[in-house]
Amino acid sequence: MTLISANTEADMRHRILVVAERLFRQIGYQKTTVADIAKALQMSPANVYRFFESKKAIHAGVARHLMGEVEQAAASIAAEHGPAGERLRNLLSTVHRMNCERYIGDEKLHEMVAIAMEENWDVCIQHMDHIVGCIAEVVADGAARGEFDVPDVALAAGCTCTSMMRFFHPQMIAQAFKKDGPTLDQMIDFVLLGLGSRRAGAATTS
Repeated sequence: MTLISANTEADMRHRILVVAERLFRQIGYQKTTVADIAKALQMSPANVYRFFESKKAIHAGVARHLMGEVEQAAASIAAEHGPAGERLRNLLSTVHRMNCERYIGDEKLHEMVAIAMEENWDVCIQHMDHIVGCIAEVVADGAARGEFDVPDVALAAGCTCTSMMRFFHPQMIAQAFKKDGPTLDQMIDFVLLGLGSRRAGAATTS
């Protein structure tokens, strides 16, 4: 395959995913057909199937794109300089904020994500592995600097992500959106204290 043809294929796959995401948002994942996507792109369904073997594969690609944006933001924060506690607070807050922006108040997109978790669980596992990896990067740096008291970085990162699930998981965010419970900052304070940080409450008075 030549470089030009490879670029053309990547561009077409991207166009299909952009249109699919738009239709999923407008009419819902369940109601959107491959024929609908093909019509919006002014091509035949058979041509769409040249790039994606099924609607499920398109769905996984859209979910991968949405999750990839969150992963890029998390990785960017993890790579920043500055106190690890502040970076971790920013990272956890950003993941929560981006998931809220995507999935709260958008019933059709929420439906799509819920189905992604059922049909394409591997995509979700890869996403959480990436987020845990970003958290581990910050925790390891904090431990090296003496900001955190963490004997097992991998375990600490996994526990941090698990403890934040109410603020990370789209369905849990939606279910707990108007319910009483710890605020985001209070939960992050708790996490930082668990990591041995003595500056946990420095950034919030919640």
